[in-house]
Parts: sequence; C-alpha cells; structure tokens
Amino acid sequence: MVSVKEKTLAAKVRSDFPVLHQEIHGKSLIYLDSAATSQKPSLVIDTLRHYYEKNNANVHRGAHTLSVRATEAYEEARDKVAKFINAQSSEEIVFTRNATEAINLVAYSWGLTNLNPGDEIIISVMEHHSNIVPWQMIAQKTGAIVKHVFLTEQEEFDLEHFKSLLSSKTRLVSIVHVSNTLGCINPVREVTSMAHQVGAKVLIDACQSAPHLAINVQQIGCDWLVASGHKMCAPTGIGFLYGRKNILEEMPPFLGGGEMIGEVFLDGFTYGKLPHKFEAGTPAIGEVIALGAAIDYLTTIGLDKIHIYEDELTVYLFKRLAEIPKIRIYGSQSNLDGKGRAALASFNVSGIHGSDLSTLLDNEGISIRSGHHCTQPLHRLFNASGSARVSLYFYNTFGEIDSFILALKETIDFFTEIM
Repeated sequence: MVSVKEKTLAAKVRSDFPVLHQEIHGKSLIYLDSAATSQKPSLVIDTLRHYYEKNNANVHRGAHTLSVRATEAYEEARDKVAKFINAQSSEEIVFTRNATEAINLVAYSWGLTNLNPGDEIIISVMEHHSNIVPWQMIAQKTGAIVKHVFLTEQEEFDLEHFKSLLSSKTRLVSIVHVSNTLGCINPVREVTSMAHQVGAKVLIDACQSAPHLAINVQQIGCDWLVASGHKMCAPTGIGFLYGRKNILEEMPPFLGGGEMIGEVFLDGFTYGKLPHKFEAGTPAIGEVIALGAAIDYLTTIGLDKIHIYEDELTVYLFKRLAEIPKIRIYGSQSNLDGKGRAALASFNVSGIHGSDLSTLLDNEGISIRSGHHCTQPLHRLFNASGSARVSLYFYNTFGEIDSFILALKETIDFFTEIM
C-alpha cells in the first residue's frame, strides 16, 4: 500500500512540469523516459527566460550592471553544484556542455599527460559509450591498455573480477555509479578505495545517480565525478566535472582561447586559476544559472524524499512487469522484485522487437526508450541488438505504471495475434 505522504509528493510536483500536461495522439502523455532526459519544472524554465529577458550579458568580462548580475548568478550556480555533491570548494567544479565533454576533458588533459605504453585503464562492460570511447581513443594515442570488468551471474558489477584486474599497472579506473541499462547501483566507494590502494585515479560517471541519490564526493573519495544537467531537471547543453583541487591544478587546459587565460603574449600565454582554466570561451551562461535553479528545486524537495518515493515506484513497476509473459529483464537478477535497484527497467519480450513496442506504446501516449541505450557492448554480451527501457522519476505516478502495463499487455496481444 502506498502511503499518503508518497502520493502527496507525486501530486505536489506534477503541476510544476508544464510538458506533462498535454496529449499525444489524443491520449494524456505518460513520460517514462527520464533516464534519457528529465522534464523541466517551471522554476528552471522561468530562470532561463529571466536571464535572457533581464540579465543577458557575458560573464567575468564587464563592469556594467548586466555583466555583474550574470557573473554573480553564474558563480552562485557553481557554489550550488559544489554544495550539492559536497565538494570541498567551488574551485573543484568545472562547467562543461555535458558529462561526455567532462570525461573527454579528463581523458585529453590528464590522460594524454599521464598515461604511457603498458599503463592500464579499467572500465566495465556496462559503461555508456561516453565512458568507453574516450578511453579507447586515449589508449590508441598513448599505448595504454583498456581492461573490462564483467558481470556476476546476477548481472551486476563483479567486484571480485575488478579486484583481479587491479595491479601496479593500473593508472585509471572509470566506472558508472548507476547503470542506465541494468539499473544496478555500483559499489563506488569500495571501487575507489581499492583503486587508490594500487595508486590509480578514479572517475565516477554519476549521470544516472545525481538526479536520484544524494552524492557525497568526499565520502566516495573519487578523483573526478561527472554529471549532465539535462537528466536532473536542468536544460540541455550543461553538465559539470568535479575534480579534486590538487589534481585539477596539475592538469593542463583542455581547450585554448578566451576566458581560460591569465595573460597572452605573441610568443606564449599563461592560463588562469581554477576552475576557469578549463572553461575556454563564452560558456552556456543561461543554462548554468538554470542548473543552479534545478539544484534549488531538487534540494527543496529533498533527495531523500525523492529516493524513498522512487523506491516505492520501482518495486511497484517490477511487481507489474512480473505479470508479462516471456519478458526478459536485464540486470540484478537477485532483485527482480525491484528492491535496491534504480528506477528503470530494460527488457525484451520474446519475439517482439523493442522498437515495435515503443512505437505502438507511443500511439497510446506512452513514451519509453528503445535501442541499445549507448551500451552496445553490454547488449552484445546478452546477444541482444537492443532492448526496451522504461525509466521513472519523482513526477511519475503509480497510475501511470498501471496504464503502461495495460498498454504493454495489449501491444503484446496485438503482435501475438498477427504472428
């Protein structure tokens, strides 16, 4: 039984999201694709509009009133991000376009400088392409070797296999916190501790955890952490890199140009202090300020309340998915009751392609994802070209899950009849 408190949370926030109140193909929209991108509350939309209507100016480059306002709001957002993940200083927060750019920043700045032939990089088979391809590219350039942590029989991160891969040759471990396909929550604190014991640096991909779980980078102990704003109620085109200050200070700039400089001469240049040496050119000012508003919004609700409510939603989702015949749910086979999982489920139904399910569900106003979810190596491990994925956020309701399951059953029946 769902408590009144949790029902109230869902009812309270839905009015904050204008996009949810529309019809798709004549049916009320049911948005179940938040792992791809979250919807944006009015507070974030209004903040972005306010910047362009009232304070549009470049940051750090002017003494006039609009520039001062923009700069203050921009740097205030940096402070909010630092507090949100419990960084020691706002100097440890670098704004990027997204998590992909943040990972590439570390790869090309730290990786090219510090990796040599024979050095080893450890990632897992469940990584998003954004945490695979940059390291493959850097390995090609440096002669480093990429190794992969595989899955347990329960289709979770294999900590014992990870231990066996660690050695004095390990220079970097780059691991996802929450899998966008399997829904498992990885033991990042243990991974970080073990990696540090052999002298390796650690990067954590928090794209699927930052919107849903309280993040404490000091407790995790990681050297870098990345996230994308668009998955946590902020606009697209903005993300951030957290890096320990001493490491960021040692890393050379990733891009050259304006904003990141100290001084420029005809025969050379000096670069600025943290974090600006990594933020070349005019940044996404409005998006950064709106990211700050998104953090305000999530913080006001409370990540603890969001997590509790989503746990309830997830358990209910898996209870209803168990009613579907010939369904194959990927990841955490010991938790097919939904307990201890992230608020998503990737699945296939025997004999029906995920894209066909997604297309027919869209006709009912229900938005789910289909494809490989940027985890092709993982899907190949399962001998699957792709899967369907339903992903929840705190604005979803139990009634929406019921509607999804009913439409899914009807869609499966339709395909069964025509086969």
